[in-house]
This record gives sequence, C-alpha cells and structure tokens, in this order.
Amino acid sequence: MDDQTLLRYSRHILLNEFGTEAQERLGAAQALVIGAGGLGSAALMYLASAGMGRIVIADGDQVDLTNLQRQIVHGEDSIGLNKALSAAQTLRRLNSSIHIEVIGHRLDGDLSTHVASADVVLDCSDNFATRHAVNRACVLHRKPLVSGAAIRFDGQLTTFDLRRRDGPCYHCLFPDATEAIEERCAVMGVFAPLVGIIGAMQAAEAIQLVGRTGEPLIGKLLMLDARCMAWQTVRYSRDESCAVCGKNQSNEQKEPANEIA
Repeated sequence: MDDQTLLRYSRHILLNEFGTEAQERLGAAQALVIGAGGLGSAALMYLASAGMGRIVIADGDQVDLTNLQRQIVHGEDSIGLNKALSAAQTLRRLNSSIHIEVIGHRLDGDLSTHVASADVVLDCSDNFATRHAVNRACVLHRKPLVSGAAIRFDGQLTTFDLRRRDGPCYHCLFPDATEAIEERCAVMGVFAPLVGIIGAMQAAEAIQLVGRTGEPLIGKLLMLDARCMAWQTVRYSRDESCAVCGKNQSNEQKEPANEIA
C-alpha cells in the first residue's frame, strides 16, 4: 500500500485485530451486492468507504420518490435512474480508488456466474424467490452469503458459509415454501433507520469475512425490534436433509469445494 492508501485506511490499520493484512485482503476482494435499496444503500456505502477493492451492484429497479425516505445511496437527482447506476455514481464520489461494476437488471440466468466470481455475496433483496436463488448459487460455488431483511420495525441478520463442514444454508433456516407470504415495504411500511442498521451490519460481516477477523454469524440469527432496540439471538443448525445443501440436494448443487474448519 502506498502512503495515501495507508493514510486513508489508517483507522482500520490501527486495529490490532485488523491491521494491514486484513486491509490488503479487502482491497483484493470482490463483493457482489444484490439489491441497491434500503439494505443495499448502507451496505454499499460502508463497503466502498472501507476499501472493498471491487463491488458489483445488481438491481433492475429505478429510483422512486418513495425510496428516498430510507435509501440513502440515492438522491433527488437520481429519481428515474436505475438503482445500480445511481448507487455506483455515489460510491465513485465516495471512493475513486475502488472498482464499481453495474448490473442494471435482475440476475436470472447469469446469477451463478456472478456469484462464482465473488469473494462474498450480500443479499439485500426484498423477495423470497431471489433469496432462495442466491442461496442456491452460493451453495453451489461455496461462497459466503450475508443475508439481511427489514420490514416495519423488525430486522434480521445472519451469515451462511458452506465452506464450513457444519455450515447451514438459507434453505435450512427458511425452507422454500409455496405458502410463504411476501411482505413488502410498499404495503407494510418500514422504519427508515432500521434498514441502515441492518445494511451496515451486513457490510461489517462481509468485511470481517474477507479480512478474516472476528467471528461471523454462522448458525446465529440476530433479530432486532427497533421499537425498543431489543436484540434477540436465535441459534440454528444445518438440516442434513436440506434439499439445497444436505444429503438430499439435487445433482446440480453437488460440486467439490474447499472447506474451512
């Protein structure tokens, strides 16, 4: 790292648990962020400011006036723009030394390819179909997945990492049920700072996973009630009969992978 880089990230480098090695890992890594809405706004800004070397932003929606109550990566001048493009413009102003890639459409057929190229994936989406699709791709390629959710005053955060032998996946925790009811902010509402809290914590998880510091939330679901700022931790484990990561997984999910203890 040159002098400017050392100065820029000096507050990370001063941390005994972080230092130059973790910062260099961060600068060499690639994060895939799916969704540039409320959760994605905070996650993206902290990933960029912290020095994640390459950030790929995927979102097919456009910025709407109703988004500005909580989606802080966008401004009034972004209304009508694609969210991934709008977010990229903000991040480039924040940190011109990192590389930003924009995917201005839903990741459907090319989801697996982009997941395979990432060092860490952040699911900042708002629907079960996308969450399960992202999970399947992360299981297939053994990529760590940081998952956040927020609706009304309720937030959730956890991390999945199938590089660990006993690591559960999203499907272990939330089975893909056809009767699942989608809850959208447009109908249910959402407390603006809540998405910032959860999104910032997603960034923290991703940074520590890449930097190899701290202890990730594997097998632990954090739940926040923002009405009283009360946190609850629920522990969960791998479902050995899981259709995605267990012994009953489909053939296309089975690939050799490197494991970590």
